[in-house]
Amino acid sequence: MKKKYAATLLLLTIIEMVQACPVCEKQQPAITRGITHGAGPQSNWDWIIVTVISIITLATLFYSVKFLVKPGEKNSNHIKNSILNFN
Repeated sequence: MKKKYAATLLLLTIIEMVQACPVCEKQQPAITRGITHGAGPQSNWDWIIVTVISIITLATLFYSVKFLVKPGEKNSNHIKNSILNFN
């Protein structure tokens, strides 16, 4: 029962931390309003930097999942296969 209360408390804390405070909401542009803290982007370069970082992050996630699911290694002793086989 304690685990259930702890999980609920943790979830509520995380939800509260993710939402921006009212002061920060007023400083943000419409696209990021309510989800980030602090001052909004100061120039168009900020948007370019965020876009490039997002593309790199998504590409990294895609390739890491791709190579984890289908490693491409034929050797049964390869370390990637030990992760995939739960034997």
